[in-house]
Amino acid sequence: MQEKTVAICGIDTGVGKTVVTGLMAGFFAGRGGRVITQKPVQTGCAARSEDILLHRQLMGVAWNEHDEAGLTWPYCFPFAGSPHLAAELAGERIDPEVISRATEKLATDHDLVLIEGAGGLLVPLTVDLLQLDYLAGRSCPLVLVTSPRLGSINHTLLALEAIRTRNMHLLGLVYNLFGDHPVEIVRDSRRVMARALEQYGFSCPIILLPDYHESRSTNWQQLFSSL
Repeated sequence: MQEKTVAICGIDTGVGKTVVTGLMAGFFAGRGGRVITQKPVQTGCAARSEDILLHRQLMGVAWNEHDEAGLTWPYCFPFAGSPHLAAELAGERIDPEVISRATEKLATDHDLVLIEGAGGLLVPLTVDLLQLDYLAGRSCPLVLVTSPRLGSINHTLLALEAIRTRNMHLLGLVYNLFGDHPVEIVRDSRRVMARALEQYGFSCPIILLPDYHESRSTNWQQLFSSL
């Protein structure tokens, strides 16, 4: 999977993974690349995957045949909770091979598959399998989305430690500045995160996402220079 897939994960839920995934996909599609996004597990979903719908909106494309076939959202559960719990309450159990087969089918028709994770890195897909371990088992490179909100330094450093422990390939951090944050925290958190990348041995960029509506000029290509 590693040549054609990249996972966009977050330090926590609500940190901006969906927007980042859609904008990155739109960036590469705009340069002629055959790119598609996938949300392996969507919770709090009554019908179509809301995250895939937002990806398509940000990409400026319509819902497609891969979406209609469910390949881009293999699992969708109504309860808004951790994947393992949402599946259990729906009377199901997530099968990682179902996700892998869907990703592989998408990869045959595209140059790049961007996989948006669920919640934070270590959410359980099943009682026996963490999301990060699923991705590590498939040698999937990562982009980590973080922010300057309170608690983000702790969550980011814990995420970097978890990634390093699994010897995973980190392509970069996306520092999502959306929202109202004290400038002192914005500056200090970035310094701490940059230092942490060096301390954990990661040689990758920090991409600033200053504003949802200005982000189409973001040079997302920087994240893929080490692939």
